Amino acid sequence: MPVIATRYFPALSFSLAHSACCRKIGSGIMAFIVLTFTHTVHAENNDFGECIARIKAQAKAEGISDRTVSKALDKAKYIPRVIELDRRQPEFTQTFANYFNTRINDERIQRGRELFTRHRPLLNQIQQETGIPAQYLVSFWGLETNYGGHFGDWSVVDSLATLACDPRRSTFFTQELFNAMRIVDAGDISPERMIGSWAGAMGHMQFMPSTFLRYAKDIDGDGRRDLWGSIPDAMGSAANFLRQLGWAPGLDWGREVRLPPAFDYSLAGRDQMLSEAEWAKLGVTTAAGTPLVPTEQRAALLVPSGHQGPAFLVTKNFYVIMRWNRSEFYALSVGHLADRIAGAAALHRTPRADTEKISREQVRQLQMDLSTLGIDAGDADGVMGSVTRQAISRFQKNTQRIADGHLDTTLLMVIREAASMVR
Repeated sequence: MPVIATRYFPALSFSLAHSACCRKIGSGIMAFIVLTFTHTVHAENNDFGECIARIKAQAKAEGISDRTVSKALDKAKYIPRVIELDRRQPEFTQTFANYFNTRINDERIQRGRELFTRHRPLLNQIQQETGIPAQYLVSFWGLETNYGGHFGDWSVVDSLATLACDPRRSTFFTQELFNAMRIVDAGDISPERMIGSWAGAMGHMQFMPSTFLRYAKDIDGDGRRDLWGSIPDAMGSAANFLRQLGWAPGLDWGREVRLPPAFDYSLAGRDQMLSEAEWAKLGVTTAAGTPLVPTEQRAALLVPSGHQGPAFLVTKNFYVIMRWNRSEFYALSVGHLADRIAGAAALHRTPRADTEKISREQVRQLQMDLSTLGIDAGDADGVMGSVTRQAISRFQKNTQRIADGHLDTTLLMVIREAASMVR
């Protein structure tokens, strides 16, 4: 069992091998390691087996058929790697530039345009029925699975069973596991074909089982809602989801704009919506520099890379995209990729590649420092969300800086020093 020792106790691998005189001691240590590991595995398996037995009883009480419960759970496996991924947090915060530049590239745009053309009759039909423009469906498809290139390679049943038997989010994932079995019960797919992400997202558009049950549609008429093998079902289901989330037909997601010199960046943020007529009065123009049409359509201003990066006016359909995925960066990427697929040009002002790295621990300290300075930055969770960016903007405004809410290492140090003086 040397692989186990090296993997789980790497610091011992050298000490067990470097000297022949230590073999007897090493053998004892090795035996202890193997016994400890074996005991842990048995305990995990026993706990998992007991959990699955409880879930089986619950599932039957929920009305799921005995046949489906047996087929799905009799051979369910505990996957330690799923728990590792669920616990893992990125060490560094991701900037808009890094996020956007990774996802919006020439290859993805070109592939999206090809698929947009190839499936245009289907997409036009869906657009007529739902009001969701074709380019947005292709854009979601591109960002979720690279146009079906990667659904994930995890057994959804095994992943959800593992997470359901873990106390951290057991209630949520138990319900998702029940929903996965309801999908099987309905005849849409067999458990062994239900492949997806480690967290249970499935198919071309990465629907969780609960989303599948609410919004999946059988568009191709074969009697099954197949989000893995049927592009019509996948596109129609995504359109139905967006429509039910509140998509407003005839309205775009937003667009890039130009801001005038000495602009008041404290006006930026998703919670501050003005009419386009009001933005026009403030000197905001189109990306090409032409005046905005002074309508009463309301929009919010976003500057995800600060005053040196691109600026966007976003409409209420942008917020619908965020109901699909709560990331502001994701929603901006979906909107821009959709525009590019439909033939639009690249951004007038591209986000600059970031070389600085700011860790989650630094952000957590920043949040505490801002709180010390009397500025609410939300929970000290190390996440650079909108509340934290607004708090940074308030500090910038209080100290006569450009209040764009953008954080770099220099500003991090300034806030640290200011908080130290207060203490």
